[in-house]
Amino acid sequence: MASILEEYEDSLSRATSQPQSHSNIGIPLSGFVNARLEKETPIFNKQRIDFMPPENINSLVVCSNQLCMSLGRETLLRIDLVKADQPNQVELGRKDDARVHKLFLDPTGSHLLIALNTSECLYLNRNTQKVRSLSRWKGHIVESIGWNKFLGTETNTGPILVGTIQGQIYEAEISANEGGLFSTNPDQYFRLVYTLNEEGGPAPVCCLEAERGIEGRYFIIATTRKRLFQFVGKISEGTEQQGFGLLFSTYTDHLPSFQEFPVNLGYSEIAFYTPKLRSFPRSFAWMMGNGVLYGTLDYSRPDSLFSDVQVWEYPSDVDLHFNKPISIVLTQFHFLLLLIDRVKAVCTLNGQVVFQDVFLEKFGSLKRMVKDPIVGQIWIHTEKAVFRYHVQRESRDVWKMYMNMGKFDLAKEYCKDRPECLDMVLAREAEHCFQNRRYMESAKCFALTQNYFEEVALKFINAKQEEALMEFLLKKLASLKPSEKTQITLLITWLTELYLNRLGVLESETSKQNLYLETREEFRKFLSSPKNKDCLFNNRASIHDLLASHGDTEHMVYFAVLMQDYERVISHHCQNDDYDEALNVLSKNKDEKLFYKFSPILMQHIPKKLVDAWITMGKRLDARNLIPALVNYSQIGGTEQINEAIRYMEFCVYELQEKEQAIHNYLLSLYAQCRPDSLLPYLEQAGTNPSRIHYDLKYALRLCAEHGHHRACVHVYKVMELYEEAVDLALQVDVDLAKSCADLPEEDEELQKKLWLKIARHVVQEEKDVKKAMVCLSSCNLLKIEDILPFFPDFVTIDHFKEAICSSLEAYNRHIEELKKEMEEATQSAKRIREDMQEMRNKYGVVEPQEKCAACDFPLLNRPFYLFLCGHMFHYDCLLQAVLPNLPAYRLVKLEDLQKKLAATNQPPKSRHRLKDEDAISLGKGQQTREQIKADIDDIVAAECVYCGELMIRSIDKPFIDPQKYEEERQSWL
Repeated sequence: MASILEEYEDSLSRATSQPQSHSNIGIPLSGFVNARLEKETPIFNKQRIDFMPPENINSLVVCSNQLCMSLGRETLLRIDLVKADQPNQVELGRKDDARVHKLFLDPTGSHLLIALNTSECLYLNRNTQKVRSLSRWKGHIVESIGWNKFLGTETNTGPILVGTIQGQIYEAEISANEGGLFSTNPDQYFRLVYTLNEEGGPAPVCCLEAERGIEGRYFIIATTRKRLFQFVGKISEGTEQQGFGLLFSTYTDHLPSFQEFPVNLGYSEIAFYTPKLRSFPRSFAWMMGNGVLYGTLDYSRPDSLFSDVQVWEYPSDVDLHFNKPISIVLTQFHFLLLLIDRVKAVCTLNGQVVFQDVFLEKFGSLKRMVKDPIVGQIWIHTEKAVFRYHVQRESRDVWKMYMNMGKFDLAKEYCKDRPECLDMVLAREAEHCFQNRRYMESAKCFALTQNYFEEVALKFINAKQEEALMEFLLKKLASLKPSEKTQITLLITWLTELYLNRLGVLESETSKQNLYLETREEFRKFLSSPKNKDCLFNNRASIHDLLASHGDTEHMVYFAVLMQDYERVISHHCQNDDYDEALNVLSKNKDEKLFYKFSPILMQHIPKKLVDAWITMGKRLDARNLIPALVNYSQIGGTEQINEAIRYMEFCVYELQEKEQAIHNYLLSLYAQCRPDSLLPYLEQAGTNPSRIHYDLKYALRLCAEHGHHRACVHVYKVMELYEEAVDLALQVDVDLAKSCADLPEEDEELQKKLWLKIARHVVQEEKDVKKAMVCLSSCNLLKIEDILPFFPDFVTIDHFKEAICSSLEAYNRHIEELKKEMEEATQSAKRIREDMQEMRNKYGVVEPQEKCAACDFPLLNRPFYLFLCGHMFHYDCLLQAVLPNLPAYRLVKLEDLQKKLAATNQPPKSRHRLKDEDAISLGKGQQTREQIKADIDDIVAAECVYCGELMIRSIDKPFIDPQKYEEERQSWL
């Protein structure tokens, strides 16, 4: 572990390497407050490894969390960083003075190559402790290795490239297997494929990298001290195991493409950056004498891998004679330069130094910096210490650089999760577009920022960019929340005004009709947008006023339809005499209230179509509410309105079976005034039962009388049962009609006779037709010749009605004979009755001693009893108990009164003696005797047998058990 003092020194060095900027102090323009709860960690966070090497560190490599370092002259230390507490030490076993020149570790961390300064090379596999010599490699000082990332495994490297200090590039393959009986060397082959030259002679191969592109193309990148070479060729699928010899063979006659720079450091180094989840690098950085050549790798290009290449010069404090850069490492947005006492991080976007970390002198000079291409950690070592850098959130400030460069899309991509930064980018982009007169793009960006609304709106107004202002308002409206009702109302009203202004300008210019149609369609979409619906509905009066102020009747109607304000739509059509369209809207909407409101004016102009619409609506319309429209125009209108009114009323009466009196009365008035032929059939169809007639009889009588429809009046009189009035009026029209009226009071013969006398008098006195009078006499059985004789004048001879007189006399004789016969029959009946009464007085019955009461089943002779002709016998009290519940109330009262009088006659002897004189007086005054009282009681109680008489028949529907005592009776049976 690092000491407290060392941690303090590390933090101090980090603090000095990050000068604070004060340019952003003040009120932020974006509307966001940048508040952080804790200090932000640096991008490159250094950590010293708690490791004290026993000897000086000569070389260090890291890959796939496998760290290998050379200590002293012949010691190798291997550490699996996942198990850092279990280091593995291997001795080279060399007895000469050979020292490690360089270490090379493949991407899997399995194959370690140790290049010695004695032109030898050793091999060590991760799974073994044995260091093996590569005999075919002798005589070459290895300067670089180009590993095969595509065919390499933990036991075999596949074809790899080897660069030497003499400028040769060899192809080789190493296998960790022990080999066969005759071949024990790990190196399978070692053959020369190319030689790099620089200024007429071989130059050390400083770096090698092999990459595979699309469609089987391979790219080999090789560097010398001043040159960067590219070898591009295609290797057919299935032949990759044969190596890169075929690719290099194409360059035997000509040089590969290369880039050369004049300044020479004496060495060069190239670094690559491979994003996570990708298998090939995306960018490169080549450290050479003139600076750092940086660019991206484009695998789709057929001839060159490099794209967007640029040279970043070294910082001003880097001296190529005394303070040359030692190593380079590339991250996503930075390359790190290792100097003898510090590390500098330069941004690849602008070439500015963004990080500097100075190492203390006690650690010694810095030797080398490497990066684990798989994990991404950066390692630096001196002879006595090892340091590690963690890269954290490297892209945190990239957005600002892209913003300053004008690459706003990239800037937004890298700050999309930081709203305060995104707002600054959008504001800068909006200003940039505005200055370059790209107003529509500027409006879209401004709408997404937190800039002051008024300020932005004024910018576009001052620039006279109404279209851009509309775009800004539309985007701003889309970003508002539903709760921000005031802002939404303001924007919608303003946008409506702007749309109307624009439409007005475009409509007057015939050359811009297409643009006018597009703008009109946009405006309609704006009005019909579901998001704006609530606001437009709540402020529909203001929007209508705006539309009206611009005279845009077309959109007034369109907006009214959207708001379902059909009343306004129909009013508009009526004002423009477009009654058919108004009725069409009514029919589609089917709003009863609107029908009631607009029917009067439509009835005036299109009565037939309106009535058709009413009939289609059926029972949904209340005909009573339509009567005002019909009454108004049936009185002042023409024949068409009246006929249509009658047609609708007939539909209501006959089809809808309406029973409202007002409807029937109105139809009656229309018939009386305009269609009298239909009046009487209507009245007759309604019937003669007043309870089933739906029109007002008195109103109908008055209406018919006013218009002189006498037959209809006669019919109404008949329904009202005013037969005398009916006959009187009918005699003015037709005698036969009067006769039909006279026969109606069938139950009242006196009235019927009176009516026929009226008819007879009319025939005799008014028409002076004796024959017709005789016909009337024969038509009614109630009339006699003597009834109508007074109506004839004195000069009429008897010959006209001699037959009638004779018939009358004969009828009288027959009637006298019938009366005589009835008198004789009555005399005989009275005689028989007197005989029966005499017989009943002498009638008796025999009661045996063993007879029992039919009610209580006790001996009958123990108490007073009654004997009926049917044979049933009852005790007096038993019979009284059976009869009382069935007696009517008035007879119960009479019975109680008789019982009281009977009890009064049963007084003690003394009392009776004292009242003897009073009794005599009362009897003399007509008071009933005791026997009379008993006889009256018998008439009530013993009028008939309770088992055989009418009392039993009346009680047939009574339950056997009293409902009030049913529950008690039921419980007694349980």
